Amino acid sequence: MTEAHGTLVAAHRPGVRSLLTLVGCEAKMVMRDTAGLVVPLGLPLLILLTSASSATDQVVVNGRTALDVFVLPIVLTMVVAMIGIVNMPSFLAYYRRSGILRRLAVTPASPAMVLTAQAIVGLVQTIIGITGALVVAYVVFGANPPAHVATALGVLGLTMAAMYATGMIVAAVAPTPNSAVAIGLVIFFIVGALGGMFGGRDALPDPLAEIGGWLPFGAAVEALGAASAGTSVEVAPLLGLGGTVVVGAVVAGLLFRWE
Repeated sequence: MTEAHGTLVAAHRPGVRSLLTLVGCEAKMVMRDTAGLVVPLGLPLLILLTSASSATDQVVVNGRTALDVFVLPIVLTMVVAMIGIVNMPSFLAYYRRSGILRRLAVTPASPAMVLTAQAIVGLVQTIIGITGALVVAYVVFGANPPAHVATALGVLGLTMAAMYATGMIVAAVAPTPNSAVAIGLVIFFIVGALGGMFGGRDALPDPLAEIGGWLPFGAAVEALGAASAGTSVEVAPLLGLGGTVVVGAVVAGLLFRWE
């Protein structure tokens, strides 16, 4: 309650309508960022188009091809990782640098609403990217759906949480939008390289391959590949993804500043 002209006036917290308005504003910001809109959707699709033809002829396990077990998990993980680790932190760094988060902190619309709106927009963008890649894979190259669909969806959800947690660490330590993009790209390429983005982890030295399997990119690719092939998902990649969520939340909570 606040006092105005001798009367008590209730201070209403913003509801769903306010959140939807903020989501609309976030969506417009994302659409104006051409590189941030096109690259997370176009680059994985390009990888798919250049790799799928040869992978469709290689049957790996349970009638699933290399496209199903290796290429598609990498492509889908790339979509999630680029949006979570590169795109989202750059927007939050911009909001902090421009003082938007500081101004929101003294209004009923808390900065947490910005995080929620950004997560919703990122989720929609991720779904669009994943859907586009799957449509091309299924229609053009005859890919097979995952043998364990529910498991694959669960792994994708955990992967999104892990990549966003990693992105929150980037947003917490990056002082400017450009530095957020730079740090995010470095992390993206490191975890991607160790996770098999540029070739199977089998080609890496054993210690690096082991580390890559615990990091979120490699863990996601391994778990999605197992769900696609119909084999059991091992505990290690799930622990890697879950551990990333916990570590990201703790580190970001300690380091993130609204101004």
